[in-house]
Parts: sequence; C-alpha cells; structure tokens
Amino acid sequence: MVDPSNDPLASTHQTDDLADRISDRVTAEAAQDARPDDAAAAMAAETPLEEEKVKDEIDIQIDLLKEDDWTVRREAVMTLGEMSDERCVEPVIRALRDGDWQVREAAIEACGMIGSPCVDPLVKLLRDWDLRRTVIAALGKIKDERVLDPLIHQLRSDEFNEIATEALAELGSPAVPKLLVALKDRDENIRKQAVIALGRIQDSEAVDALIEMLKDKDWFIRLTAAAALEKIGDERGREAVKPLMQDPDLVVRMRVERILAAWKKKKTTANA
Repeated sequence: MVDPSNDPLASTHQTDDLADRISDRVTAEAAQDARPDDAAAAMAAETPLEEEKVKDEIDIQIDLLKEDDWTVRREAVMTLGEMSDERCVEPVIRALRDGDWQVREAAIEACGMIGSPCVDPLVKLLRDWDLRRTVIAALGKIKDERVLDPLIHQLRSDEFNEIATEALAELGSPAVPKLLVALKDRDENIRKQAVIALGRIQDSEAVDALIEMLKDKDWFIRLTAAAALEKIGDERGREAVKPLMQDPDLVVRMRVERILAAWKKKKTTANA
C-alpha cells in the first residue's frame, strides 16, 4: 500500500482542496462586505424613482383640474391639498376661482391642508373684490400668525366683517391676543366683531376684557359682550352682567334677563 504522505498526487489534491476552501471563504466575506453598499445603492436608486412618482402624480392631478366634470376637479383639488407640496400651491389657489362652488369649497379646505405656503398668495388675492370672501375663508383654515392682521383688517368692512369674524373664530386661541387689541379700536364695527369672535372662541383669557366691554357706549356691543361672557361661562362674567339689568336700553335689559336665566339653569343642571 502506498503511504498517502508519500503520494505526490494525493498531496496535490489536498493542496487544491485547501485553496478552494480559502477561495470560497474570501469570496463569501467579500460578498458580505459588499451587501451594505449594494443595499445603499439600491435605496439610492429607489429614492429618485419615488420622488419622480410623486411629481408625476402632482402633474396628473393638475391636469385633472381642467376636466369638465366638477366632481373630478373637486377630488383633484383635495388630493393636491393632501400632498401639501409647494408645487400644489398655485393650482389650488387657481381653483378658488372655479365655476363650481363645491370645487371652491374644496380649494378652501386644500389651502388649510397645505398651510403656510398658501398665506402670501392668498393675502395678495384679498385685493380681488369678487374673490375676497373665499380668500378670507381660506385664510381662516391656516394656523399661521401672518393671517391674523389681514383678517382683523377685514373686520372694518361691512361686506366682509362677518366672514372675517368666522375665520378668526375658527383660528381659535391664537387669534385671542389680536382680538383683545381690537376691542380698543375706535371703529365700533371692529369692537363688535371682536367681541363676537371672542365669544365663539370661548377662551377664559378674554373674560376681563369682555367685562370692560359691558361699559361700551354702543348698546349692541354691551349686549354681545354679555352673550360672549355667558358662552365662556366664567362666574366673574355672570356677576359683571347683572348690573345690565338696569341698562338704559330696553333690548339689553330683556336679553340680559334671558342670559342670566339660562346661566342659572345651566348651573343648576351642572350641580344636579
């Protein structure tokens, strides 16, 4: 029998096997080291594709705004609002002029979804008399302090003060500081609408200022201040309203009587 250790052919096979194993190990390690880079490369390749897909979708929705079917245009506007991309701002703003009121309403909501990028173009559109009501409503959907001064200014307008009041009330507590300042305005329209907005917001921060408004020279402002205090429900307001039972204006006295009765009933129900 031939000793394997002395067999040149067997020694060659062993050397080849060892070389194969080392080669396989090196190849496997190299492949493992390469995987993170490959994965990163794959992700990098996918990202532009995803961005391109989104851009394509925006273009599709913009094109749908030209359709004759108002339901298609409305859905396109809402989709653009949900995307909240800056490229959506201009087409959504244009949709505020749509011939169908339901599309215009959708555009108002879309402005609120997009938010701050819509503020500047909307404020510029306030110059357009025909579009102003719609623009005011859209500004009321955006939680951005830049909308406050333009909306407060619209309280001076007999034509648009009510929609501006609604918009400020919808903004809620962020509008309270500006409205408190508006309570001291010389223009009684500003004071009146500010009182109404504060009553709708129902922020207790306004109680002291509204109590002061119970002394206003305008009977309607005294009345709306009393009503606003009732809505807020602070006991300080209830006590402050009571002297208006002796108000020189009959309408104020009658309304305050009902306000106090409702307040008492509400308190009784709460304690039951």
